[in-house]
Parts: sequence; structure tokens; C-alpha cells
Amino acid sequence: MKRHFLRTIPALIALSVSPLFAAAQAAWPAKPITLVSPYAPGGTTDLLARLLASKLQGVLGQTVIVENKGGAGGNIGTDYVSKSKPDGYTFLVASSGPLVIAPSLYPKLPYQPNLDFTPVAPLASAAFVIAVNPGSGLTSVKDIIAKAKAGNLSFASAGSGTPQHIIGEMFNVQAGVKIQHIPYKGSGPAMNDLVGGQVPMTFENPVPIMPQVKAGKLKVLAVTSAKRSAAFPDIPTVSELGLKGFDAQPWYGVLGPAGVPAEVVERMNKEIRTILASTDVKARLFALGAEPMDMTPSAFKSFIAADTKKWTAVVKASGATVD
Repeated sequence: MKRHFLRTIPALIALSVSPLFAAAQAAWPAKPITLVSPYAPGGTTDLLARLLASKLQGVLGQTVIVENKGGAGGNIGTDYVSKSKPDGYTFLVASSGPLVIAPSLYPKLPYQPNLDFTPVAPLASAAFVIAVNPGSGLTSVKDIIAKAKAGNLSFASAGSGTPQHIIGEMFNVQAGVKIQHIPYKGSGPAMNDLVGGQVPMTFENPVPIMPQVKAGKLKVLAVTSAKRSAAFPDIPTVSELGLKGFDAQPWYGVLGPAGVPAEVVERMNKEIRTILASTDVKARLFALGAEPMDMTPSAFKSFIAADTKKWTAVVKASGATVD
């Protein structure tokens, strides 16, 4: 009888602990959540992260903090999240650059995008624009191609390996030209030199561009997406203007480190998709020149894999390097 009693003790302990464990799991989130933006404050990624944080706080009942960890085209903050504890309290809010462009551009990355992350949910896609200084003499995409073929044209970007850089390289490949890449440390410095006339053009997110366009300091010639942007329906696509099939539309999304519990991923995905479907958030995304995306975690994972193949081909075809 004594031996039988002793054998039952582990089982009794397991039964008593199991509900406690389940309760602990169900309690997520039990402390503040951090959204890491791998860029400096003020850019599109940062704005999206702060918009998402404010909405998540309301539905999750916990403080959601945005932490900026910029540098190396987004790679530093991205690496930080890849090495974070996968407990559901640290997530990455990133543009597509560090995840689908960086692997083919950098000889060595401190993280592996296809292994070190848990895709949670996409946020939005954004058609970039080709913007020029009015004094550059560039009034059309044909002008850009003609001047580039003459061998005297450059474009500014937010930095090597950013979507701005690689979209420019994609344009080079499809137009059969070589516009010289001039990397800056972020969109802000690039905009300063573009407005000042030190560089004639850029491939950029509309957020930092449109205020300058309204002020008459810059001119937009085209959008880089396959279809016209719903936010800017009067601006033609690059494809319409001669480079058939041109389609470059960076995206933004939420990922955790590898190993985030499935129930946490599903909850985050559900809440994010609900937030993105709300009228006020759609309006705010529209104002940023972005359109909401809607995918399950598994669909998002497949989307990332397909986009990686696309941009790897662009990098290889262009011969782009980290300047």
C-alpha cells in the first residue's frame, strides 16, 4: 500500500500543477510587450509601430512599448529580435528590407530570416514613388532613362540594402541603364539633399515625399507598384510609362523570434487583423500611402518566402552591393 501511495504522488503533483501551468499560459499577456522598430523614429515603420502599439494596448490590456533600434539598414534591430526570448513579449515591426532583401545583399548576416523568426501578421504594403527635384530637368520616366543612358545621373536612397536602394537597382535592370546609387543614413538626410538639389532623384516612400510635393519643392513622376495606388490614383505607374511589368511594392509586418508559442501567434494575428480592418486605421494607412494586408501566419510565411525569391533575383541581376 505504501509503495502504491508513493507511486501516485508524482501523478497527483502533475494534476495539481497542470491547471496552474494552463492558467499561466492563458494569462498572456501578463506584462508589457515591446515592438522593436529597426529604424530611427519618424519613418513609416516607426509610425506603423506606434499606431499598432496604441491599438494593441486597448485590446490586450497591457502596455505596448515601441523601441527604436536603428542601424545597418534595419539589420541591427532585426538581429536583436531574432535573439530575444520567444515568450511573446518582444516582436519586430519591420519593412521587407531586412527580411527579404538583406539575405542576398549582405555576405554575412547575424540572423537567418527563414529560420530565426516566427511570422505573425503583415501590416501594409506601400507603393513607392519616383520623385525628382524640379530643377533637375527630369519631367518624365523617359527623361530619366535618356539621361541615365548618357551616363550622368544618380539617385538618393535611405541607405544601402534598403527598399529605396534595391527598387532603384530594379529600375536599372529593367530600363537597361546604370543610375548611380548615393546612400544616405536615412530618408531624412536623403530628402534634405534632394530638396537642395545635391541629388536629382529618388525612389522613396510617399510619407517623406508628399509634404515636399505639396510645398512645390519636389515632383512625383510615377508609382512603383503594378497598379495605381489607391492613395494617389492620379499618379501613373512605372509600367504604364514604358517599363512593362515593373512592380516594386515594399511591405511591413510583425514577426517574433523563432519559437513563439502558437497560441500567442494566433492571438496576435487575430487582433492585428481586426485592428487593420477598422475604418479609422484604414484611413490612417491611406494617409501614409499604404494599404492594409490580411493574412494568416502560415500565409504570411509563404508570402515572405516568395518575396525573398523575387528580390534575390533582382539583387543578382543588378549586381547590387552594400556600398
